[in-house]
Amino acid sequence: MIIKFKLNGKEIVRNVLPHKRAIDFLRDDLGILSIKEGCGEGECGACTILVNGKNVHSCLMLAVELDGKEVISIEGMKDNIIKDAYVEAGAVQCGFCTPGFIISTHALLSKNPEPTDEEIDEALEGNLCRCTGYLKIRDAVKLAAKKLKEKGSDKIDS
Repeated sequence: MIIKFKLNGKEIVRNVLPHKRAIDFLRDDLGILSIKEGCGEGECGACTILVNGKNVHSCLMLAVELDGKEVISIEGMKDNIIKDAYVEAGAVQCGFCTPGFIISTHALLSKNPEPTDEEIDEALEGNLCRCTGYLKIRDAVKLAAKKLKEKGSDKIDS
C-alpha cells in the first residue's frame, strides 16, 4: 500500500506492507533511530512518536496508519528547550528511554504549559525508565515548562 505522510516536516511517500509496524518502518526503512523497541507491547514508551500532536507508541501502530498524518520524532523537534532541560536536570540516565520521555513531555506541555506533579506523572505513565527513579525526569519537565514560560511562548515548536 502506498502511504503519504509528513515525517519531521518532510513529505514521505512509500510503499509499505499492510502488516508492517510503524516502528519497524520508521527505524528500518527510514532510519529514524531515536525510536527504540523496548517491550514491543506499548508498555515502556521507548518507541513514542508524535502523530498529529499526540504521543503514541509506534510499536502498536501499523505503518499504513501513518498515511495522511504528521509524524514527529525527536530528530524533528526544532525547539531544544525540552531536550536541554532533560540534560540540565540530569534526567537522561542511559538515554534509551529519553527520546520517548521527551516526546511525551512535548505532548504534555503543548496542551498544559504549567502541569502539576500529578499531571506530569499521569502524562508520563506510558514511559518507563529502568535506570533510576522519576524525580529528575519530573524536574526536567518542570524546568522545560519554566524555560518555555520565560521564552514567552505558549506554543512549543515541533
